[in-house]
Amino acid sequence: MGAQADVVFTGGAVYTAGQDPRRLVRVGPGSQAVAVRGMRIVAVGGAGDPGIADLTGPRTDVVDLRGRALLPGFQDAHVHPAFAGVTMIGCNLIGAATLDEALARISAYAASHPGREWIAGSGWRMEWFDRGTPGRELLDRVTGGRAAYLTNRDGHGAWVSTRALGLAGIDAGTPDPPDGRIERSAGGSPQGTLHEGAATLVGRHLPPLTVDERVAGLLLAQQHLHARGITAWQDAIVGEYLGSADPLPVYLAAAAAGTLTARVQGALWWDRGRGAEQLPGILARREQGQAGRFRANTVKIMQDGVAETFTAGMIEPYLDSCGCQTGNRGLSHVDPAALREYVTLLDAHGFQVHLHAIGDRAVRESLDAIEAARGANGAGDNRHHIAHLQVMHPDDIPRFAALGVTANVQALWAAHEPQLDELTIPFIGPERAARQYLFGDLLRSGARLAAGSDWAVSSANPLRAVHVAVNRTLPGAGAEPLLPAQRLSLGEALAAYTSGSAYVNHLDETGAIEAGRVADLVVLDRDPFEGPPEDIASTAVALTYVAGERVYAAQR
Repeated sequence: MGAQADVVFTGGAVYTAGQDPRRLVRVGPGSQAVAVRGMRIVAVGGAGDPGIADLTGPRTDVVDLRGRALLPGFQDAHVHPAFAGVTMIGCNLIGAATLDEALARISAYAASHPGREWIAGSGWRMEWFDRGTPGRELLDRVTGGRAAYLTNRDGHGAWVSTRALGLAGIDAGTPDPPDGRIERSAGGSPQGTLHEGAATLVGRHLPPLTVDERVAGLLLAQQHLHARGITAWQDAIVGEYLGSADPLPVYLAAAAAGTLTARVQGALWWDRGRGAEQLPGILARREQGQAGRFRANTVKIMQDGVAETFTAGMIEPYLDSCGCQTGNRGLSHVDPAALREYVTLLDAHGFQVHLHAIGDRAVRESLDAIEAARGANGAGDNRHHIAHLQVMHPDDIPRFAALGVTANVQALWAAHEPQLDELTIPFIGPERAARQYLFGDLLRSGARLAAGSDWAVSSANPLRAVHVAVNRTLPGAGAEPLLPAQRLSLGEALAAYTSGSAYVNHLDETGAIEAGRVADLVVLDRDPFEGPPEDIASTAVALTYVAGERVYAAQR
């Protein structure tokens, strides 16, 4: 008898990436078992196989799945845990269902922190306000006139108080920055909403938190993610953004202390106000950012904004409230010619490039940049990817597979909800509305999909996102499906959140269940393949393991 396994999972369904890593399939018929020794899977087979029995000894932790499902650990390919953690310990509006609830949270936070000069936090929703833009007077009332800076849930703008605007020196004469817009009242004075880079005009005045406070936030966020079955992620902004401090020191501190249990790929922020002269600094940050389970081998470039504020880069102009074309095609945060230069340069230095693109023009500009890099440097294994992909031109869909670009999708957004129906669809028109979140077309074209949540923008729960990818409706919403021809199968959606994201994160020893792989695993409380698709979101995480170590167990 050889060395015993440390853990044996037995008596349930096991799902893994098969011959096609773009879908998860069940391993064999009937009840399955998986044996883990140390950090690796050492055997996969039937629950009654002699090989599994030989590995099971008196010190083996035998986990009876009781018909539940065992999957590779989920990996979030686009998420902001360091930012979310700071929000969780600040004025936290994440999950507030209504404006009244959010105002009550702000008021309670202000009352419980009377000595703080600034009320800082995040999580408000644009659909609570006319045109998605809250005014400063409402914030003044619930904060008692104190300085307040609250970023919205998508991280592309901020709601600020009168006092905050005054401390930042922003008034009717302040010009809009090149990468943002100050929302203004009829007389030209700042209304209280700052879009994109305009938010930084106030955000840079926030008093900094200590590294210890931010580490505490990160670990709280890590606990939140492990409880949702997430074993690895890509932090999509490792740098200073809209007043948020650089999380690199926080990750390095947690890695040095051994408290970073997840595997993390950090996407170093490309300052869109600078050019190629920032490359030496990014190279130095990459060298610095290698510690424990943290790696900073990616660069993040945000190419456009968001459709709700008309800052997503579109090929054709936005419409106005009457359905007529405007002169606004949104933003290209980086000049397209410069973007081609920068992506080529980063690719030549071995960086993965992670591009934010919401509008069809931004998607095309991002693909053009990766195509230029491939033409200049040849094919490589940097595994570039483009995130969000809300609106795409049909001509650009086959380019993902042709260029080896991964489509990094946030599936939870692919459903009818107020922000989409009231603040986006009327202003992009029916033709572009029919080209939103084309997951099915991408997969059928041969593209590889990865998946992320963009938490704290939206829920971090992969199973809610998988539910929407399969049903194209939010759980329990009762709405018409959004473009149902773009549905994914359950196996395809789960693969995007496991093997697809593992590929993007360069974690090739994870993302599947087979002998020799690292034992990053999740046990679900039921087998989602056994129930109807409309029940997928009711599935919950029972256990999460990273490298064979249990990092989460649900309360019984």
